[in-house]
Amino acid sequence: MKHKAGFVNIIGSPNVGKSTLINQLIGEQLAIISPKAQTTRHRILAIKNHDDYQIVFSDTPGIIDPAYKLQEGMMKMVRESLEDADIILLMVESGQKRLPDHKFIDKVKQADIPVILLINKVDQSDQNALGEQIEHWANEFEGIEILPISALHNFNIDLLEKRILELLPEHPAFYPKTDYTDRSERFIVEEKIREKILLNFKQEVPYSVEIKVEEFKEEEDIIRIRAVIHTARESQRGILIGKGGKMIKLIGKESRIDLEKFFDKKIFLDLHIKVKKDWRDDESQLKRFGYL
Repeated sequence: MKHKAGFVNIIGSPNVGKSTLINQLIGEQLAIISPKAQTTRHRILAIKNHDDYQIVFSDTPGIIDPAYKLQEGMMKMVRESLEDADIILLMVESGQKRLPDHKFIDKVKQADIPVILLINKVDQSDQNALGEQIEHWANEFEGIEILPISALHNFNIDLLEKRILELLPEHPAFYPKTDYTDRSERFIVEEKIREKILLNFKQEVPYSVEIKVEEFKEEEDIIRIRAVIHTARESQRGILIGKGGKMIKLIGKESRIDLEKFFDKKIFLDLHIKVKKDWRDDESQLKRFGYL
């Protein structure tokens, strides 16, 4: 059998389960997950390697109507994911009947590559409702291949992977077979910290922060990390610190536990908070954070 390799890009509305699916497909907790919309900000490549194939999965931000420059940068990443894909996985969730951006969906319909529409979270639906939804999307996308799945409960994920391998083109590997992502270790740390903020804070605070690792020093038995949490308002700084430093300590503890599992090494994590006023609309800051 000749070697296969290609890019499989996952797109869809916010919070439909794209990151959960990525983690199931590669068997690694690489993409961060939270119940909040817009958890994924960057386009992240997750690489699944085998002797006979290499699948490069692309996790993208959820499709939204951008309200500020940060979100404009996020949507640019989603548009780019249509241009370099060998296979597109268009993901909706059980009960969903529409997609937020019709112009974008028209581009998907015009794509000259295989597109599989995934109906996720089918464990939350009954058989009749699922049948109606399959019929709805079959009418919306004429001739599209549709597969019901549950990314969380690993339902039909084996069938999805089998179908991807059937559609994948013959090609040498794009990345070394030892690689599991195109992102750096610093990026993984930044995302793990941001995940804990998403899980522990409500309202605007999680959407107003960005993490930057300033130091990453790996020694034989320990990794020493210094990271800065940038936030858009002075008031948010106080919320992140919490009474007596309670919240910043919690973020640090939860992040450290996850990072020690991921790197399989003891972690020393030194967290700081800085205010970068309105950074989400500041082009220089957005470039620094990798959005533009």
